Amino acid sequence: MNGKVFPREVKLSVVRELEAGKPVEELCRKYEVSTNSVNRWRREYNEGVERAFPGKGKISSLEAQNAELERTVGRLYLQIELLKKALKTLETRLAEQKAR
Repeated sequence: MNGKVFPREVKLSVVRELEAGKPVEELCRKYEVSTNSVNRWRREYNEGVERAFPGKGKISSLEAQNAELERTVGRLYLQIELLKKALKTLETRLAEQKAR
């Protein structure tokens, strides 16, 4: 292995050109990639385009949006709990003042 890492877009481009009828050898020379890699990319693509070539540690936009929404929900939950405690404290103080 030569250690090259190809972006998802390049892999998709190679597979689409392959599906369009270009010879594997031509694509291997053009993109400087091995035949085994091209065949593996084609297999991954055929197993499911959406899941093909996920990358390493990169999050899709939907996953990033979901993570941001989860953080927002967490912050809002903490704010609600804080406000509940503050309300309880104020109600207690108000009750004490009325008792006097």
